[in-house]
This record gives sequence, C-alpha cells and structure tokens, in this order.
Amino acid sequence: MELNLKRPIVFFDLETTGVDTAKDRIVEISMVKVMPNGEEIVRTRLINPQMHIPEDATAIHGITDEDVKDAPTFAQIAKSLSQFIEGCDFGGFNSNRFDLPMLVEEFLRAGVDVDFRRRKFIDVQNIFHKMEQRTLVAAYRFYCDKELDNAHSAEADTRATYEVLKAQLDRYPELQNDVTALAEFSTRGEVVDYAGRIVYNDKGIEVFNFGKYRGRSVSEVFQEEPSYYSWMMNGDFPLYTKKIITEIRFRDKKC
Repeated sequence: MELNLKRPIVFFDLETTGVDTAKDRIVEISMVKVMPNGEEIVRTRLINPQMHIPEDATAIHGITDEDVKDAPTFAQIAKSLSQFIEGCDFGGFNSNRFDLPMLVEEFLRAGVDVDFRRRKFIDVQNIFHKMEQRTLVAAYRFYCDKELDNAHSAEADTRATYEVLKAQLDRYPELQNDVTALAEFSTRGEVVDYAGRIVYNDKGIEVFNFGKYRGRSVSEVFQEEPSYYSWMMNGDFPLYTKKIITEIRFRDKKC
C-alpha cells in the first residue's frame, strides 16, 4: 500500500560515532524524500564528525576515520539539508528515540534553526514492536519476505524502513493511512525535548523524566530550586534539552 501523503515525508537513518546525543556525531546520513505523488528523492553522504570514530562504532557500520577524512562536516551541509527537509514530515526506525534527537543536536551545533515542532514523526520500530516485537532485519523479512543485505548501511536501512511501513499498512487494516495518525500511533509517549529528559504528564504539564525530581513539574522545581536550572545548563545535557528548559524558565518569568 502506498502512503497517503498530504506533504512530503523524509525517511532517514544515521550512522554515528556513538549513542550519546550530547557528545557523539553523525558520520553518515541517508534520506529518502517521498513526495505526495510517490516520487522518491534519495540523498546519502558521509559526514566528517571532526572526532575519532571509535572502533566499536566502526565494527557496526564499517565507517572509519579514513573514509570520512575528505567528507564535509555537518555544519557545511546543514543549510542545504534544512532546505531539503523543509515542510516535510519524518519516518525512521527507532528514530524518535535516537536519530531525531541526534539530528536536532547537529542542527543546533551548526547554528541552523530548523523548526521540528510542526512536523509529524512516524517511528516504524514502535509500530513493529506494538504489533510483532522484532528488529529491523526481522521486520524486513517478516513484512517484505526479503533478506536485508548491507544492514547498518544507512541507505539500505532507510529504504528497508520505508518498505516496511508500506507493508505494515497492507498487513494491518486498523492502521490508518495518514501521517498524523501513524505518528500518534508510533509515539511511545509525549516527550518535550526529543531526548526524553522532559515529558508531558497526563495534564499536559512539562515534568522531569529523570533524577531526583522525576515526575515533578519543571516550572515548580525551577521556582523552588533555581540552581537546578543552572546545574542543567552547565551539565552534559543535549542542546535541545537546554533550549526547552530555557523556554520554560523564561515563559514562567513573563507570567
């Protein structure tokens, strides 16, 4: 089943130096931009992370320092990349928990303002886990009856993710062929900062999702203990998390 699109959707996958969104960097990015008429535009390129690629990471995706030494940095492609994804929704495999927070961090580090708040995000892994509980390789075999060659190649994983979503729509008639509905179904919870450090509670209030103040209102904690805001801003938290808590803090000051 082909996707019912009102605007373009970008399926994407990242290969990185590691899994820490605050410290690690992208080494390869692949995007398949699917237009409402079904046209597909593919962009895949290596990225120089300006840091050593750990051997453990290379063992997974096969990309070495030598491979990326002449590649552009993310900052050098950030503006053109932001233009490519302008007005698009997003799809990925485990993207809500990893790829999206990492991509947001890279744009912030590059100083390129990309507004992700009005986009829809379909996490194909979440749909798969709710339905079958498997991995991408198993998902590709299960839904598409194919073996995933070159797993952990960004483009292979990206194309497989796109094919799996279409196959999921064919298999599960209860899934609505609508980006907004799929995004809502594939979201594990209402996170505020993508990294999941701040989430909405059942009353729509931003609360901490970690540490000694887990479940407490961010606004209330900052009012009771202003130094906690300073601690977070000086700590090793993702840039987008810091942006969110700053917005909350200054919003409360205006009230």
